[in-house]
Amino acid sequence: MDQPLDRAAALTLMQEYVQSESLRRHMLCVEAAMRAYARKFGEDETAWGIVGLLHDFDYERWPNPPDHPLQGAVILRDLGYPEHIIYAIKSHAVYLPDCPRVNRVDKTLYACDELCGFLIACAAVRPEKLDGMEAKSVRKKLKNKNFAAAVNRDDIDRGAADLGVDLDEHIQFCIAALQQMPESN
Repeated sequence: MDQPLDRAAALTLMQEYVQSESLRRHMLCVEAAMRAYARKFGEDETAWGIVGLLHDFDYERWPNPPDHPLQGAVILRDLGYPEHIIYAIKSHAVYLPDCPRVNRVDKTLYACDELCGFLIACAAVRPEKLDGMEAKSVRKKLKNKNFAAAVNRDDIDRGAADLGVDLDEHIQFCIAALQQMPESN
């Protein structure tokens, strides 16, 4: 039976499994972007936020595909998380052919995941962090393959396209979402 969604419980679960401060920050940023998109689309902000918050919670223990995110899916199922939350989290892994991104929440997670990682990297090298950051400067950094080299640029492009949003608008939307986070600047 599905348990009621509780952000505090999800945060505790994330903190139990994730020790890396940078990974925690990434997950909180993806949560913020997911919540913002949920508001924009008139969806369940708590559910979408939890998808973002927990999407990588198993990564430190099981970093190799397909263990990540399948090991996490087992844990979430055992804890009573709803199947639609588990499915959305599984769908962000491009290497799971039985989990195509079909729902808006799935597509939004995929669109926000790599981009949020890239935005964090961009903010880290700017004196003003996220303040005044614009899509144009982010796009310029995207062209530099040596900057934040681990970020998959194709996933960023595909994510926006799959979500049906203009890439520049998507970047600016996510910047705005991250700017609303406590301690974002």
